[in-house]
Amino acid sequence: MRISTNLVFQTGLNTINLQMADLMHLSQQIGTGQKMVTPADDPLGAAQSINLSQSQAQNARYADNRAVANQNLGTEDDALQSLIYLMQDVRTRLVETGNGTMSDADRSTLAGVLRQAQQTALGIANTTDGNGQFLFSGSRGDIPAYTESPVGSGNYSYQGDTLQRLIQADQTRRIPGSDVGSDVFQRAQPGTRDYLSTADTANTGTAILGRASIVDNALGNADAKFSFSIQFDATGTNYTVTTQDVSTAPPGAPVVGAPQPWTPGQKTLDLGQGTSLEIRGEPAGGDTFTAEPLKHSTGLNLFQAMGALADALEQPIQGDEKASASLRNLMNTTSQTLATLYDNVLTVRASVGSRMNELTALNDTGAQRNLGYSKALSDIEDLDYYQATTQLNLRKIALEGAGLAIQTIQGLSLFNRGK
Repeated sequence: MRISTNLVFQTGLNTINLQMADLMHLSQQIGTGQKMVTPADDPLGAAQSINLSQSQAQNARYADNRAVANQNLGTEDDALQSLIYLMQDVRTRLVETGNGTMSDADRSTLAGVLRQAQQTALGIANTTDGNGQFLFSGSRGDIPAYTESPVGSGNYSYQGDTLQRLIQADQTRRIPGSDVGSDVFQRAQPGTRDYLSTADTANTGTAILGRASIVDNALGNADAKFSFSIQFDATGTNYTVTTQDVSTAPPGAPVVGAPQPWTPGQKTLDLGQGTSLEIRGEPAGGDTFTAEPLKHSTGLNLFQAMGALADALEQPIQGDEKASASLRNLMNTTSQTLATLYDNVLTVRASVGSRMNELTALNDTGAQRNLGYSKALSDIEDLDYYQATTQLNLRKIALEGAGLAIQTIQGLSLFNRGK
């Protein structure tokens, strides 16, 4: 094969260019600290790197979401703790109100205290998060959870909806970042079997209700599904109990029982279904009482309960036995309402704490996952400086060798003839 002078010089030049390209590529790797200067250096590694980077970015997004959820739940926990302290104080005030030596003026003063507590509770219900969103309004965070409607009426109603704001805390876990106001301020403790006993405001007797309770689980009311309405006849010597199953939707048909005799001084009323109602004093003809299972009650409202009691405390009852009985019945009803709402708030706060604990666990898992992603990316992308610097020295030697080779060829006498 004949080798031309041009071929010899072109081959030498190509060798030098190749070594220069390798040297430049190594310099870029060392300068950037990356194995892959371009995706062509490792197509499979580049694809894996993109997937890992996306997963790491998504994991970081979940971490940001958890931080928001933790902040919101922390704010809610503070609000519920304040509400617990407030309700404890209100319940103490209720005990004071039952003091038979208090005058009308004293009760009026307590009414003012209750109204202030009501407004404080309303402020807690309308707590906002760091972004100005109302915590207890469900998905309608732009409006207050509770407002007075109409203004000045003393009627406070829930304005939000029943949808919780769920925050994506992990790939497969969405955690509520707050609770619905109606589940905090208008709900009985889940699973309770307690009853709410109420006396009609039009009653004219001196009967005072105590608690309704299930005394025999075997008689059909073990899960507190029946409500009871007690109606005294015109003479006040007999009463009739109307029973209704309120556990179904719609509720069952009312069942009117046979008249039962009332004995003066009687301490309990047999409501049927293994349920009894405490009572003392003397009912008058036409008096009406009800006993409703709290877990099926639709009338629970913290603000209404405190407002109604404050209104009653402002009315003079000194020397009026019937008015005193009416106030005492309202106090007992309010006490039962506050007791179950208090237990419910404790349950909600425990739920908030468990969610915060779960967020902590998810943060730990996310941190471990991020370390795994970082290590995998490092294995694919990061440069081994010891190996790279060794290769750089080899390429320098190779480049110098290529240069010396072409110089040697140029120095041969065969290429210098004719000069």
